[in-house]
Amino acid sequence: MSLPRDIALTPEQIDEIMGSEWNLRVATLGPGTRINLTPMWFGWAGGAVYFYGRGQKVVNLRRNPSCSIIVDRNVRFPELQGIMLQGEASVLETEEDEARDPHLEAVKRQMGRKYNGGHGQPAVADPGPFEATARGRNRRWVVLVPDHVVTWDNFKLG
Repeated sequence: MSLPRDIALTPEQIDEIMGSEWNLRVATLGPGTRINLTPMWFGWAGGAVYFYGRGQKVVNLRRNPSCSIIVDRNVRFPELQGIMLQGEASVLETEEDEARDPHLEAVKRQMGRKYNGGHGQPAVADPGPFEATARGRNRRWVVLVPDHVVTWDNFKLG
């Protein structure tokens, strides 16, 4: 069942939500039939979602790149707005892969501003980029260029 087009978010609303909300939830397929659902900080550029992850979600995406991501806001049903993105994610395995990505540097700057002070420290006037790079076995940037997007804006339900 698909949602009616008349409650879809506009492209401008999608960009605003993706640029302002702090958390996404990413669902990956774990071993067997288990689903791993994890909240993450993220960036948005070039129609793609970027997050820096570690552990099971990276292992899962290497094994099976299919995933779903949801970004939403508001709590009450009449005010819910959301974006569900689905597709196959790419794990940027090396610093060379990171350097070849056309949007990663912009995402790092965006995330540096967006999450400035987010770990409980005071925000700074001119935050640097989000400094993260491939390291160890499972700390990696992940990129999802969605092949299916569903959005909703319950304010439009009337």
